[in-house]
Amino acid sequence: MTKQKIDFVITWVNGADSRWKQEKNNCMKQFCLISETDDRTERYRDWGILPYWFRGVEMFAPWVRKIHFVTWGHLPEWLNVDHPKLHIVKHTDYISEKYLPTFNSHVIEWNFHRIQGLSDNFVYFNDDMLLLNTVKPTDFFIDSKPVDMLALQPDVANADDTVMPYIYLNNAMVLAKYFDKRENVRKQPWAYFHPGYPLMYLVNNALEMAFPRFTGFYTVHGPSPLMKQTYETLWRLEPELLDHVCSHPFRHKEDVNQYVLREYEKLNQNFVPRNTKKFCQYYNLDVKNTKLISTITRQKCPAVCINDSNHSIPYKHVKKQLDIAFRQILPDKSSFEI
Repeated sequence: MTKQKIDFVITWVNGADSRWKQEKNNCMKQFCLISETDDRTERYRDWGILPYWFRGVEMFAPWVRKIHFVTWGHLPEWLNVDHPKLHIVKHTDYISEKYLPTFNSHVIEWNFHRIQGLSDNFVYFNDDMLLLNTVKPTDFFIDSKPVDMLALQPDVANADDTVMPYIYLNNAMVLAKYFDKRENVRKQPWAYFHPGYPLMYLVNNALEMAFPRFTGFYTVHGPSPLMKQTYETLWRLEPELLDHVCSHPFRHKEDVNQYVLREYEKLNQNFVPRNTKKFCQYYNLDVKNTKLISTITRQKCPAVCINDSNHSIPYKHVKKQLDIAFRQILPDKSSFEI
């Protein structure tokens, strides 16, 4: 189990950094932001829970080989940058200069395979995805294959979101170029109807059999097991598309995101099926957050994703809620903290 060399990659931004804000504002003026661009405050604000990410990794995943901390250039004041497992990665270290500066997570994610020293198999975390309990390498990779869930779900015409519905459709369009739906189901029916999947997604997959073409995919928003070789394959297959995506300094409705990588691995029969929705519980931040706080303090699942909401919430109040909850299960500083 411990022979697998697995790194973690985490992205972080300090949305309060005045230099970063100035560069972002200059970039917005230069490119004349239009309606297709996603530049919401929720994309960048910090909830102060990053120390608990490191505490969780040290407590629950001590086997990780290396942590690649991806940042625009700023660093938390408390971070022990000399930690032997920590690799500070600035955007300029691995993203082509022609794509910089960027404030688009898709650009940052689509170039991870260029990070120096990154393991062939790695797990990607957003800074809102934290460990709550012990995890093993085999929770992410088995025999060098990603552990994941193949679930079909139609792309929804959500008029309240002017960006993401397009991106999900774009993802499906790319995958449909290389995989025929019914042929893929015949080749790996076990991948679509694994008995461990949640009942809802087994039913969804069954209903989707009525349609000859892919209508969309459901990808669990949690720690992503990824492979460098899949990056290289997609960049070889779609160089013009990915170059176009990486030319967008902000999220754009013509983008494709890193979910394409995970779905490509699944459709290519290169994964181990498992109920990953059970592994990582997903919550949108709200005013009360009762279920979320209970999940954290009772450590009900191995990982949790805490998504910033698209509606107004009391920032300071919710930030305090999160700090109290995480401090209850991870009260001691990690060796990643000064």
